[in-house]
Amino acid sequence: MSETAAIDFTIGSRRLLSVGRELATWSFSLEDVLADAPALDPPVPGRDGLRVLSAPVSAIGAITARFPRHLVGGRQDYRRHYIDMSGSYDDYLARFSGKTRSTLRRKGRKLAKEAGEYEITEHRTPAEVEAFLNAALPLSAKTYQARLLDAGLPDSDQSRTQMLRAAQEGRMRCFLLSIGGAAVAYLSLPITSRTLVYEHLGYDPDFARLSPGTVLQLEALQRLFAEERFDYFDFTEGEGAHKAMFGTDHADCASFVLLDPTLANRALLGARAGFDGAVSGAKALATRTGALAKMRAALKA
Repeated sequence: MSETAAIDFTIGSRRLLSVGRELATWSFSLEDVLADAPALDPPVPGRDGLRVLSAPVSAIGAITARFPRHLVGGRQDYRRHYIDMSGSYDDYLARFSGKTRSTLRRKGRKLAKEAGEYEITEHRTPAEVEAFLNAALPLSAKTYQARLLDAGLPDSDQSRTQMLRAAQEGRMRCFLLSIGGAAVAYLSLPITSRTLVYEHLGYDPDFARLSPGTVLQLEALQRLFAEERFDYFDFTEGEGAHKAMFGTDHADCASFVLLDPTLANRALLGARAGFDGAVSGAKALATRTGALAKMRAALKA
């Protein structure tokens, strides 16, 4: 099934331009990525082609060979981070250095000291997930993910129905961090087979310096390890310092589009390639001059 998908022109976390195309989505699960020979079963392309998400780099040649007439573009390569949950929570913590473990513990104490005692609640059942959404959706609207990337919690009847159905089937884990009864951070984790999928994490930007998302992530992991039910915690596509810090392993993946070779699509991919090249050049210059950190902070403001 195809849908309107955006081909974005972004700098850091800020979207400057978005061009819609009717694309079917071909998404690879973590189990697909880790398989020695992932099954290649593409959907029927949409009017403009396919959006391929988080494909193993080793399989890209075979993927594009299935669509020889389509244009390949917008490729983004990254490490897909995940947590191997075969051990205990203590085993997981032991992977961090003593200094990092101490820093993580301090974050919880600092949050409690400066913002007040916090409460972390877990939401599994349909009623609990409904309560989670009622608290988390207003918070999500404030996050930079929602404001700049349209990556906040989805707020639609369809998405709510899907989450409640997953909860009814035991395939949902949601967590809230609240202070004084107000939600400050949220984490939404659908379950696919024996894998937890890192779908949405957000926090109140007014509390950003106190790292509520990190505090919530760590507490959630402790509870999830205790279930002894899951094989993996999948951070899905895209890089990020949060994913790199908490992940224990990674796989090399890429996302890209396969577009029907129309004149408009050729122009779009040409413009996107030129834009990405200019951004990469500017980023390299900013890194050399020490301006990159200041630019990232300004883009999130």
